[in-house]
Formats: sequence, C-alpha cells, structure tokens
Amino acid sequence: MFDINPGLMVWTIATFVVLVLVLSKYAWKPLLKVLQEREDGIRQALEQADRARSEAADLAKQNEKNLAQAEEEYQRIIREGKTLADKLREEIVVKARQQAQREIQQVKEEIQRDIDAARQQLRVEVADLAIQAAGKILDETLDAQKHRKLVDNFLNQLPKN
Repeated sequence: MFDINPGLMVWTIATFVVLVLVLSKYAWKPLLKVLQEREDGIRQALEQADRARSEAADLAKQNEKNLAQAEEEYQRIIREGKTLADKLREEIVVKARQQAQREIQQVKEEIQRDIDAARQQLRVEVADLAIQAAGKILDETLDAQKHRKLVDNFLNQLPKN
C-alpha cells in the first residue's frame, strides 16, 4: 500500500526545510511584523478610546459643575432683583406719602388763607354795616373814620373764634 521511498523522503524534507527557511526569511518575519503593528495599532486605539472616555467623563462633570454654578448665579440674580424691586417699591411709596403730605399741607395752608381772607372781608363788611346801623340809630352822621375805628376796636375785643 504505502511504499516509502527514501530519496523522495529526503527531497521532501529538504524542500520542506528550504520552504521553511524561505518563508521564515521572507514571509514569517514580515507577517509577524504586520501582526505586531496591527496589535500595537489596536492597543493604541483602545488607549485613545479610554482617554477619550475619560475626557468625556471629565467634560460631563465640568458641564454639571458649570450648570450648577449658572443655576446658583441665576438664583442670586433673581434674589437681587426681588430685593431691588422691593426697595424701589418702598421708595416710591415713601415718596408718594411725602408728596401727599405736602399737598395736604398746601391745601390746609390755602384753606387757612381763604378763611383769614374771609374773616377780614367779614370784618370790613360788619364794620360798614355797624357804621350804617349806628348812623341810622343815632340819626346823625359821624365821620366814617371815627366809626370804623370804634367798630375795629369792638371787633378786636371779640373772641377770634
């Protein structure tokens, strides 16, 4: 069945050894070199991916921190705005009250001037009426200056209310 031929065996072994030497010189080394380069490339890509993942996590933390700071700043600005609005409202109320008090005081002073003017006018009219009445009663005419002086003295003796 199987015949072993020593010459063929030697040539087969010699061909195999030559093939292994040629392959090791020209194929194995370059093939191993390519595989090593590919392995290094994959390792570097994985390391870059890990760095990128780490950087992304750091950026996410920084973004959360910035968002928290922005929210805090927003709340601070809102509080300051409310405080300022309350202060302005209070100032406006105080100014309005002061203005109302000034206007009330002015009206009171104007009323008092009108009352004083009316009293003075009334005195003059009462004096004239008193002079006319006294003149008719006495049926004599005193000069107006004397009558006015008498009436003014009488009116000054009356209570001011």
